[in-house]
Amino acid sequence: MAAGSTLQKAIDIVTKATEEDRNKNYEEALRLYEHGVEYFLHAIKYEAQGDKAKDSIRTKCLQYLDRAEKLKAYLKKGKKKPVKDGGSSSKEDKGKKEGDSSDSDSDDPEKKKLQSKLEGAIIVEKPHVKWSDVAGLEGAKEALKEAVILPIKFPHLFTGKRIPWKGILLFGPPGTGKSYLAKAVATEANNSTFFSVSSSDLVSKWLGESEKLVKNLFELARTHKPSIIFIDEVDSLCSSRSDNESESARRIKTEFLVQMQGVGSDNDGILVLGATNTPWILDSAIRRRFEKRIYIPLPEEHARLVMFKLHLGNTAHCLSEENIRTLAKKTEGYSGADISIVVRDGLMQPVRKVQSSTHFKRITGPSPTDKETICNDLLVPCSPGDPDAIEMTWMEVPSDKLSVPPVTMGDILKSLSSTKPTVNEEDMKKLDKFTEDFGQEG
Repeated sequence: MAAGSTLQKAIDIVTKATEEDRNKNYEEALRLYEHGVEYFLHAIKYEAQGDKAKDSIRTKCLQYLDRAEKLKAYLKKGKKKPVKDGGSSSKEDKGKKEGDSSDSDSDDPEKKKLQSKLEGAIIVEKPHVKWSDVAGLEGAKEALKEAVILPIKFPHLFTGKRIPWKGILLFGPPGTGKSYLAKAVATEANNSTFFSVSSSDLVSKWLGESEKLVKNLFELARTHKPSIIFIDEVDSLCSSRSDNESESARRIKTEFLVQMQGVGSDNDGILVLGATNTPWILDSAIRRRFEKRIYIPLPEEHARLVMFKLHLGNTAHCLSEENIRTLAKKTEGYSGADISIVVRDGLMQPVRKVQSSTHFKRITGPSPTDKETICNDLLVPCSPGDPDAIEMTWMEVPSDKLSVPPVTMGDILKSLSSTKPTVNEEDMKKLDKFTEDFGQEG
């Protein structure tokens, strides 16, 4: 979706909500208000520019949430009426009901504030990453389908003692596609609510608020289930407990442990998906809560070959299948992110040629602005010794006459020689040891 479209969608939804509200279709109005607020929060997080715009959206959100709460209370009251008419209204019951309402009144504003803070973590617009966009990692994809897609599509498969996984940890060197896999899960798990949470969403400067945010996150996930809570860099929240850590960090971990497998919490339909580059620093109790621990390794040769093709895309190049196979062989030890950088740098080489060139020559080819039109006076960089060379710099070339040379094997090899892999051997040894002790190959 284009930028700004989420905000427009939010406005459309709340306009419809106020219309339904006016027509006294309160249940539909309530649903639309809540839905609209979700879109507004998404717009604040990803689209709104500047504090002024964000503040004005927040003010609107609070107004709609306030109206939604009033409607909720009204509808609740309406549902309770028939029971009241049935005659069970002793003084004790009345006192109880009054006590309940005052309790909920005192709890609600704070709970509402915390939950509205967290609703920005709900991904409303799904990322467009399909399973087929993820090169290799078949084991990891199968485990995620088993944990996420099957229970939603075929709930009758998971009855009795056959229950879906509640926690999956994706671990491996940086840049191997852990977060990218999570995006694929968000896209493919159509009916699920996807929460993408970072430590900044859950850590607060106010005493006691951080653990309340963790609790509210799980409560929100229970009300929107089936849901997936994705925590990137989970080690920043759940590292090993030690004597010299702060009290608030310890309390966050304890709340996580309680919520992930606590007494009295119903976690059916909730999957916690964690990703980390340093799994060995995770607290052992948290590690146990992640029942499946899947190692996302550095890509193998065939996966690297697919990555080169994906990153080259439809950019004009003259690399043969054999060239790409050679590049895949040469990039042993490179992560997916490293390969992406090599290709991006390689794609810039023709642009650098244009910048540094002192001579250009005229050629015939498709117009840079309209591929359907053939131009016979395009200019392309050439060597000063070329018989057709015209001495000029790129600044003198008209913008619609510049033809960029295609990317060559030499361009990519030049980038490869200057881009080193980011994963060091020491970390690989630690990851191998962790996989041996606790993990499963992805």
